[in-house]
Amino acid sequence: MPQLGGPNPYGGSLSRVSPFASTSEVDATNTIISITPEAHVKLLELRDAEAEGAQLGLRLEILSEPGEDFRYDLSFDFFTKAAFSDEVRTINGLKIIVPAKDIDAFQGATIDHSETQGLLIRNPNKPKAPQIEGLVRDDETSAEIETIVSTEVNPMLAAHGGFVTFAGHDKEGTAYFTMGGGCHGCSMSRQTMLEGVQSMVSAKVPSITKVRDLTDHSTGENPFFK
Repeated sequence: MPQLGGPNPYGGSLSRVSPFASTSEVDATNTIISITPEAHVKLLELRDAEAEGAQLGLRLEILSEPGEDFRYDLSFDFFTKAAFSDEVRTINGLKIIVPAKDIDAFQGATIDHSETQGLLIRNPNKPKAPQIEGLVRDDETSAEIETIVSTEVNPMLAAHGGFVTFAGHDKEGTAYFTMGGGCHGCSMSRQTMLEGVQSMVSAKVPSITKVRDLTDHSTGENPFFK
């Protein structure tokens, strides 16, 4: 089966998946995800290479857990037998199938293609925060931290291709984060977390005196704990 060409960090192979139980195609102008002309040509080429290509759509699914960088699986599936909860869209003759659990995470994303990188997904969304027992995420302190992260911390880290996701805080004054993008697996990420994020958060939220990085840095593009 055809593979995603090039050194694609988003992984996954394009292969035919077994049919699901029922059909749920919604006629909507919102296509959830967009496709560049270059990617569209490549996807049609790969689809039409399949024996039952006319019956297949591109299934997009997120494999990663909350708090982890997005990892995607792209595969060809029978769009007429998509699961009832799936959303099916048509983009210039190509069916797109998105599981209900991943719709929000794909909104506004783009599938692109280049000769050097192959197929890749450009996604402006951030992974959901991990749910960790014992941490608080729904109080005034959490709201203040989320505001600082979105308006100050992540814009600063964006210059390095990275971002942090707030996971919650404990009653002892420690805020917990995961790091993604260029910060995931980067040897400077822990220093960035302790010096940059901690100073920015604690300066405006006095009740937070420490931050803790929950990221598994043995994974990512440049793992330094491996």
